[in-house]
Amino acid sequence: MGVVVEFNEAAFRHNINKEDILNALNTKIYDSAIGEFPEKYLVIGFDCAGNPLELLYNPADDNSIYVFHAMKLRKSTIEMIDF
Repeated sequence: MGVVVEFNEAAFRHNINKEDILNALNTKIYDSAIGEFPEKYLVIGFDCAGNPLELLYNPADDNSIYVFHAMKLRKSTIEMIDF
C-alpha cells in the first residue's frame, strides 16, 4: 500500500483486527473525505474473508494515516455516500 498505518485503540472497538483493517485498505473500493469534515476520510474495503468494512481515518502526513474506526459496513453508511 505504501503508507504507514497507525491505529487508535477505538479502531478495534467493534472486534475488527489489524490484519482485516489493512486488507480493507488494500482492497478499498471507496476512499473519500467526508463532506463537512475534510480531515476525516471514509474507506470501504474488504476484510480477509471478503466481508465489507467501513473505516475512518485522518491523514497524519503525506505518507501515513491514523485509523480510528473500523466496523462491518452499515446500510446507513452506504446511503450517506449514495454509493
